[in-house]
Amino acid sequence: MNNESMITTNTKKAIQAAKNEDYIVSIVTGRPNRISENFYDDLSLDTPMINFNGSLGILPHSKWEREYEYVIDKDIVMDLLEKSKLLGITLLAVEGKQLFLASRAAKDGFGFFPSSLRTTEVLNQKSLKENVDNPITITVELVPEMKQAFINYVNQQFGDLVEVSPWGGPHPIVEVATKGIKKVTGVKRLADYYGVLQKDIIAFGDEANDHTMIDYAGLGVAMKNAIPSIKGVANDVTKYTNEQDGVARYMQEKLDIAVGI
Repeated sequence: MNNESMITTNTKKAIQAAKNEDYIVSIVTGRPNRISENFYDDLSLDTPMINFNGSLGILPHSKWEREYEYVIDKDIVMDLLEKSKLLGITLLAVEGKQLFLASRAAKDGFGFFPSSLRTTEVLNQKSLKENVDNPITITVELVPEMKQAFINYVNQQFGDLVEVSPWGGPHPIVEVATKGIKKVTGVKRLADYYGVLQKDIIAFGDEANDHTMIDYAGLGVAMKNAIPSIKGVANDVTKYTNEQDGVARYMQEKLDIAVGI
């Protein structure tokens, strides 16, 4: 995606050209399925998609016999809810394949979460107990100076079950997910499903949550605008940024597909 969170025409053309040459194209993302299936449809994909940084694998709009999810016990959410003020939590949201609850609406411009909530989406002890699903992830916005104290608390209390990953960007936000589950978890499942060897996997990424995937792929490619640690672990770096159709141009050159950029 470019900086406006849009998939450009050239990127669509490149992915379609790759599919026409029998490459298997899949989305592996930190986003929940509720805000990634639109991109999946925009690209006309028919492969399984990996969400929540490897914690959910689904085939959108259909049933995948190897669908999977890693969930978090509700008791952890209950504990954080009870201690919200003490831990400096200003927003707490839980998500799953068909679950979204938040303690309050997000501020305008926040991006990932709604700026208004339906009554059925308000997170509290009652709504959490009534919902049949355990969450896949817990996302927490914090008072900035309390961020490290929150991370320390979760690690001390629940570190054998979950791990905390701070978001990139300006917001003091952390994500709590099942311990040991990363994007590479989903990549390995896709490779096993399709019978693709590790050496034949190509992965593109730019942020910290891409590290395990880029490191594992036979050809791990960092975007020109990627953070330094991702460039450090990658096998190659695109010549162009996400604003310059970096993925599409790289695919056209390296995969020998006709895109016409």
